[in-house]
Amino acid sequence: MLTTTLACAPSPSGGRAANPAHIERGVLPGSWYAGGATCATQPPQFKVHAYNDDFYILRQPACTNYEKPFLYLVFGRDKVLLLDTGAGKIDVPAAVDGVINGWLARHHRASILLVVAHSHSHGDHVAGDTLFRGKANVTLVGRDTTAVRTFFGITQWPDQIVQYDLGNRVLDVIPIPGHQPAGIALYDRRTGILLSGDTFYPGRLYVRDQPAYIASIKRLVEFTRTRPVSYILGTHIEEKSTPFEDYVVGTVDQPNEHVLQLSRGQLLELVRKALADFTIWPQ
Repeated sequence: MLTTTLACAPSPSGGRAANPAHIERGVLPGSWYAGGATCATQPPQFKVHAYNDDFYILRQPACTNYEKPFLYLVFGRDKVLLLDTGAGKIDVPAAVDGVINGWLARHHRASILLVVAHSHSHGDHVAGDTLFRGKANVTLVGRDTTAVRTFFGITQWPDQIVQYDLGNRVLDVIPIPGHQPAGIALYDRRTGILLSGDTFYPGRLYVRDQPAYIASIKRLVEFTRTRPVSYILGTHIEEKSTPFEDYVVGTVDQPNEHVLQLSRGQLLELVRKALADFTIWPQ
């Protein structure tokens, strides 16, 4: 197994992306601090951030799981897609329903179909699935490669990139096995945001299948060559704000984190194996 730690140079702590005119803009926070080992509220609460009115980012609090994964909620006209359900020990539907209900109220709507999908099937991204199973107006996508292929209509895995329409909002679904066999990335055409799961984020990049991972990164590079990329957003932060330093595995309290967002330029560093922005872990 090859494991790499992404140790990127500091990037802006927040603000707006420099996007083409047709790309919807949004704002990222300066800090995603997820708290310490003790939950300040009972029950514990997700950190919820509106990138814009139709794109939400949720982070699981540290006191519930040291992985502190990120979840994404993307609204279209007909459906809203939730990417991942967290690492457990927290009421994910309560947080998701809160965002959805607020969105429905602002848009004078009574309901919207929720589709629950996964960046990949590791436990810290699917533990909340049981809380959605059987809920009204919810479609829960299966976790394995066959289920993912069937739901999104991918007939040539992993080389085929398909589109999934939420209603006036198209997501490109990009197979990216290598970290985990059923891994996918999602590209949101409206914001230019690429959701990269555990395949690419500011932290330890665990490569379980090296040939598949290399092919997946090349697939992302080629896909983004002709498309605007506002940000690449993964599912964890493990790097410190100090370049070339990461938090020890299992660290709960991470007060000096790297920002969440990465760029296509940093993706190119990975495919070129440019060690100026990476360290090998463990050393």
